[in-house]
Amino acid sequence: MKCKTESREKILTTAALLFQIKGFNATGLNEILTESGSPKGSLYYYFPNGKEELAIEAIQLSSKSIQKKLKTSLDKYPSPIEAIQFAIKNIMEDLKKGNKLKDISISLIALETYLSSEPLREACKEVFQILEGMYAKKLIESGISKKVAQELGILIQLMIEGAITISLTQKNATPLLIVSNHINLLLSPYLNTK
Repeated sequence: MKCKTESREKILTTAALLFQIKGFNATGLNEILTESGSPKGSLYYYFPNGKEELAIEAIQLSSKSIQKKLKTSLDKYPSPIEAIQFAIKNIMEDLKKGNKLKDISISLIALETYLSSEPLREACKEVFQILEGMYAKKLIESGISKKVAQELGILIQLMIEGAITISLTQKNATPLLIVSNHINLLLSPYLNTK
């Protein structure tokens, strides 16, 4: 039983990584099997509905990793400004290590599947909403009203996701650094009025 679970986990972990860094369409099932070291029949045994089912579970697995990293960053500092800047710094360091999206973003799979697969679009939407909610929660804990914190959570998520995309495209972290530098300007007016 443990062997079966390990095989399924290998396939899922490999798929999550490949979908994050190569995208859904550029990742073939044979590549997932080869990279995971799994036998050919195992993919449809564990994921009988095919690649889309595998991708949904891979998105959920990636989401857990991204959430864990973000929570660790946000919990490091009581100040939301310092915490969010720390989270951005960690993203910048991860990108410098290899310019890959592993456990940083699901943007690639979201962008390429939003028109072609409603279940994948929904899975990605859920991830983005969870991350927005994590930023909003940090802001609420700092005394910002729920409505404003929710809007700012969306804005922060938009800025960071956009900066990740542009940083990857330009092959430098300057866009993320700019977002980090401006978090203070964005949040200070709300934090100083409490």
